[in-house]
Parts: sequence; C-alpha cells; structure tokens
Amino acid sequence: MAVICWVLRMGMFAILAWIILSYVVNFGRVPWGHPVRRIYDALAKGIDPLLRPIRAVVPAVRMGGAALDLSPLILIVGMSILLQIIC
Repeated sequence: MAVICWVLRMGMFAILAWIILSYVVNFGRVPWGHPVRRIYDALAKGIDPLLRPIRAVVPAVRMGGAALDLSPLILIVGMSILLQIIC
C-alpha cells in the first residue's frame, strides 16, 4: 500500500513539474537540444497517455485567442482524492 501512495505522490509532483516546464519551454523558447527540453519531453511521454482520456471529455477553456487546458488540474485532483481514499 505504501508503494501505491508513493507512486501517486511522485506522479502528482511529475505533473506539476511538467506544467512548470511547459511554460518554460513554450514561452522561454528553449532550443530542441537543451536539457530542459529533454526533461519536458520525457515527462510528456509519461503524462500525455493519462491526459488523453480527460482531454477527450473536457475541452479546453477558450479565453480570447488562447485556450486553457484543465486536464492536468483534473488529473491532480483525481489523484489527490485517490490518495485520501487509499492512504
């Protein structure tokens, strides 16, 4: 049971890191070979399969010319509820 709790907590931290790195990569114009970009891409490969089903149900919120993707927030809330139930 402790392993499942640890995996859920690390998953939540990975999602938060991915969110922060997405802003750094997209707005900081990080080059393709940069180590920050590699970390972002590695996290995205693990997190995107978890977000795809949520994105299929919950569309992005349009705000003028931009869109806000709420799927990572929904995933974090779901994982924290699961943590409260299991741990």
